[in-house]
Amino acid sequence: MAANSTYGMWRTLAGKPGGSRLFSLAMCLRVPYFATVLPHVRELRPGRCEVTSPKWWGVHNHIGTFHAIAACNMAEIAMGMLAEATVPPTHRWLPKGMEVAYVAKATTGLRAVAEVGDLPEFGDEGVDLAVPVTVSDKTGKPVVTGTITIWVTPRKSQ
Repeated sequence: MAANSTYGMWRTLAGKPGGSRLFSLAMCLRVPYFATVLPHVRELRPGRCEVTSPKWWGVHNHIGTFHAIAACNMAEIAMGMLAEATVPPTHRWLPKGMEVAYVAKATTGLRAVAEVGDLPEFGDEGVDLAVPVTVSDKTGKPVVTGTITIWVTPRKSQ
């Protein structure tokens, strides 16, 4: 399967010193809202993405913990990069819905992992792809769990 430009950039940069950080910066330039959590894409491949974010004052809520919506932003980053690595360039994807549960206070930096086991065939018809995401603290304890559903359709001919 041919890679789209985002996944191609990851494959070019990831193995180089500072490459994953450069990729993460480029991602934030393309999608500026992602920068609010200072994300670092650590792993990216078809069906899986891992992103980390430090706990800094810009993500604090009123009690000084990692804000739940900032954690949701991390989940969306992990899902979006997974989609970029998974959906073939002959297709496009759009977020359709997000269901989350806030299961614990987040008192540390966080790690979001989006992972899809069995990938569907991306054919001539649109398909819903449910992407499970778990956001965990530095001890590995989940703080936010969720599923983001994306709608995948073939690109129209130009």
